[in-house]
Amino acid sequence: MAHGTFGTAINCMDGRTQLPVNEYLRNRFKLEFIDTITEPGPVKILAENLAGVASIEQRVKISVEAHGSKLISVVAHHDCAGNPVPKEIQLKQLEAALKTIRAWNYTVQCIGLWVDEKWQVVPVE
Repeated sequence: MAHGTFGTAINCMDGRTQLPVNEYLRNRFKLEFIDTITEPGPVKILAENLAGVASIEQRVKISVEAHGSKLISVVAHHDCAGNPVPKEIQLKQLEAALKTIRAWNYTVQCIGLWVDEKWQVVPVE
């Protein structure tokens, strides 16, 4: 088991989202380290069970089991090139993505995050 407090961020590969999400998770949940799993438009991949879900699941498993991650977050964001659909659709995909992740049955908190046009992180319940 790794030393320190870990969280997991399933985030878009878009570099504009990385820093705000990591800072938010560190501050809000008092985490030292964020294991970051990136894909273009991960909420679409997870919501629609597209190619790549198994890879994401395997990386989450490493984060939770080897690093002791106590939180899994899934991120959708404004101006996503990998999933260029309106916010309303992304938020529905985010909800479905969370259902997919919760079905993996890890005993950790799972949350959704939206990164807005000002690159501010907003929790989504």
